[in-house]
Amino acid sequence: MADKWIFWFNELRSEHNDMVGKKCANLGEMVHLGMQVPPGFAISVDGYERFMETTGAGEEIREYVLKNKKDLKNAVGKQVEASRFIRSIIQSKEMPDDMKFELWKLYEQLCEQVLCTDVPVAIRSSGAISMPGQMETYLNVCGKKDLVTKVIQVWGSAFTTRAIAFRLENNMELDKAPIGVAVLKMINAKCAGVTLTVLPTTGDLSKTVVEGNWGLGESVVSGEITPDSFIVDKESGKTETTVNKKTKMVVYKASGIGITKVPDELQEKPCLNKEELREIVRIAKDVEAHFDMPQDMEWVFDSDLAFPENLYWVQTRPAKYTQVKESQDEYLAELMTRIFKM
Repeated sequence: MADKWIFWFNELRSEHNDMVGKKCANLGEMVHLGMQVPPGFAISVDGYERFMETTGAGEEIREYVLKNKKDLKNAVGKQVEASRFIRSIIQSKEMPDDMKFELWKLYEQLCEQVLCTDVPVAIRSSGAISMPGQMETYLNVCGKKDLVTKVIQVWGSAFTTRAIAFRLENNMELDKAPIGVAVLKMINAKCAGVTLTVLPTTGDLSKTVVEGNWGLGESVVSGEITPDSFIVDKESGKTETTVNKKTKMVVYKASGIGITKVPDELQEKPCLNKEELREIVRIAKDVEAHFDMPQDMEWVFDSDLAFPENLYWVQTRPAKYTQVKESQDEYLAELMTRIFKM
């Protein structure tokens, strides 16, 4: 195992996917593109493997899987039981002191960077293989002790019931689920949401879709509310706006997050103004061009800063969308072109 297992985002690029997972590698790439990413660092896959080997958790999981693997296929109840048992193994282990002190050192340096004692952070999973929604995220985590606890819990979330089912369906090793972890400073969100540089229902690449709500972005990502929607033509800038009544938003609590009522005066007001929307679309187009494929991105506006310095990006990944089927005439024309080129 490598000596170094924690990296600042500016040390990473997209080619480091296998080392820190897709999310962390892309956060590093965004930093190098000049985009604003919340300050933070990545715990590598090697950190996960070091913890599993040093504590003995890995061996215990291998023994359990070897004994029970045949019973897990097509048996949801057994998968739930396996998830509960394996996660209890991981969460029962103490992080080794040398790892704990190294993690604390990076956290202290992050606190110094942002001039905040016990800075609140988001702790997100970062799999080398994309498995959206199958592992867990912890928000508004404060202090060294809670940081260690939540990192271990994110490692354990590599064995959620959904993640186990996914690996069984795809004939992947069940006892190994190495993941990276992203640790990012929490943003005091005015509003947040997602951006897709393609119309996902039709595959129209001429459009950018932006959806958002007041507060943190979890209400949008989880689908708990119907967000405001903006469909923007990439060339003309013409925008189709749908402002929905937004009654709930996700906000900080003393510990973690919670759902609260949106103030009456904001419920039917667009969460983005025209200037903010233009900036989101401009940057999203640049990122799409950089990766040479449509992107699915997450953004947040910081209520403590002025525009445009208050726009932060917390994720980008390839967008999933429906391909537009060619008309019969287009198909025949392309087919004839191919034939005459032979």
